[in-house]
Amino acid sequence: MESETISFSLMELFKMGGGFMWPLLAFSVSVIAISLERAIYLLYHNLRIDDIGSKVSQFVADRDFSGAAEYLSSLTKRRMGARILLALINRSAPGPAFSEHRAERAAETAAMTCINSLENGFNFLTALGSLSPLTGFLGTVSGMIGAFKSIAEATEVNAQIVANGIYEALITTVFGLIIAIIAMIFHSIFSHIVNKFAANVEKTCSDLIAEIAELRTVTEKTE
Repeated sequence: MESETISFSLMELFKMGGGFMWPLLAFSVSVIAISLERAIYLLYHNLRIDDIGSKVSQFVADRDFSGAAEYLSSLTKRRMGARILLALINRSAPGPAFSEHRAERAAETAAMTCINSLENGFNFLTALGSLSPLTGFLGTVSGMIGAFKSIAEATEVNAQIVANGIYEALITTVFGLIIAIIAMIFHSIFSHIVNKFAANVEKTCSDLIAEIAELRTVTEKTE
């Protein structure tokens, strides 16, 4: 006796999942849309800063702060790191008014603004990653209730009736878990990229502030 293989199309599975598949569909579209938007945004805003930091360091060594500011201003549209270093340079001209603390605060404020813009949408991915499996589980519970109600009303109960009811009820859980996994994968990737950028910014700013402070000390000794 040959066993029959039962297969369903995606649309058929959607219909079998019941009403809870609609919010799951909305969640899946939201996850894809947010992930694509964040990926494009992160790619557009080049997050490399080591090359910019090296160039600015040369300007600092030459005591050409106006040249450094001009160079960074030309990159601020697509380089997040340039915006942060520009805020640092604008507060770092050597002289009596120079303060390491104020330079650090200027860089921290600019960095926080940039990082907040990079992380925009991350909270939605986290929320969708949590809500999707819960919604799927709720759909499963609702489906199980309907399945057991059908069993209770049936005059003759067999294994196929029970299996089909449970099979249909578990579809929402599967879809919910898939959506959650996708959301958390993208969230983890994006968070890693932003955290790496933040660490590189902190190191570059610290190195530049140290160079500027040393330059100020040398300048004061020679005067």
